[in-house]
Amino acid sequence: MTDIYTPVVRALVVASLMLATATLMMVTVSAARAAGALAIGACGAFGEAFDFGSVEQATQSALSKCQGDSCRVVTTARRGCAAFAVDFTNPCAAHCWAKGPRLGRSQNEALEACYRDGGKECVIRTFFCDAKG
Repeated sequence: MTDIYTPVVRALVVASLMLATATLMMVTVSAARAAGALAIGACGAFGEAFDFGSVEQATQSALSKCQGDSCRVVTTARRGCAAFAVDFTNPCAAHCWAKGPRLGRSQNEALEACYRDGGKECVIRTFFCDAKG
């Protein structure tokens, strides 16, 4: 009876090893690409970058996506999240950003700050989570 089950057991062992190897490779790739940046400018302009190999690369990418002369990087993230909120009725007025370990918290903090800054109808303009954020 063991002769019948031996190929099945071998196949299960091989499949388990392949799955473990694939999981380890995914974790390694995520950890290696775990840098993000958020740039903002006037009137709701923004640029975000995430899952870059370094903060410098993420910063350059975020700035290149932000349209306008006043764009600047406001935060960087390593395995975290960032969100940018603006007043929907007047994007040139209230605007705020937040950074945190999880997306929901970052979005909530950005919205709360936008309302504290005088926003009437604050909305999330952009957000990102980097790798494990």
